[in-house]
Amino acid sequence: MYKLTILTDNNTITDSYFLGEPALSILIEAEGKSILFDTGYSDVFLKNAQKLGKNLKSLDYIVLSHGHNDHTGGLKYIIDLFKDTIQKPRIIACPGCFIQRYDSGGDFGCPVEKNKIETVFNTTYTNEPYFITKNIVFLGEIPRNNDFEAKQPVGLIKETNASDFVLDDSALAIKTEEGIVIVTGCSHSGIVNICEYAQKICKTDKIYSIIGGLHLKDASEKQLIKTVDYLKKLNTKSIYACHCTGFQAQYRINEAANLKETGSGLEITK
Repeated sequence: MYKLTILTDNNTITDSYFLGEPALSILIEAEGKSILFDTGYSDVFLKNAQKLGKNLKSLDYIVLSHGHNDHTGGLKYIIDLFKDTIQKPRIIACPGCFIQRYDSGGDFGCPVEKNKIETVFNTTYTNEPYFITKNIVFLGEIPRNNDFEAKQPVGLIKETNASDFVLDDSALAIKTEEGIVIVTGCSHSGIVNICEYAQKICKTDKIYSIIGGLHLKDASEKQLIKTVDYLKKLNTKSIYACHCTGFQAQYRINEAANLKETGSGLEITK
């Protein structure tokens, strides 16, 4: 059994009075572990967690999908939450998560310095798959094998001024009897690449559900067609496409797959 709770999303669930922001944070409770997947942009995730009766001081892990500030900005509030506690969660991320990034709008990398995080938390940085439990795996760096995803950079790397292809973008895979549950932040590496790598690591072709941002808001027509076609063939039970997916992409996914309403306050239990 697992329970996923959307603590932060761009939208809120209809007739539910939670806060939203253009960011993502998901609480995963499974196999006796409490895992926070991303922290959103601000303290919205903490406020919504409190309203939902979720005690984040009992977290075992904090998993960061990638280093953009709409997924790591809440780390400064996590530091305040745990700075005086003995038991602290372990942070898991790809090694490149804390590089600094910018574009014409300014800086948008993690706003908390890596060394400050490491003074409070134990950390695991890995590009390889990392099994948190027997059935929950952090995928590490996602191989980019197809010809239609992850082809455009997202800003620049501050240290080198090189184009940033967000190589630190990762996801979680949860193995269940019905198939894999994919939990993704922005899918900068491509949701098809993510699914295919999860299938390889989990040794099954069956994907039960996908939850998170699919980064299709400004996707090319080629990427949209191939992604929607792939999702249709997957025959998943449900897709909770949110955050950076984009309305037009959600509309087209809904025509091909079982798209579900998603937003802050949503609780998914299986």
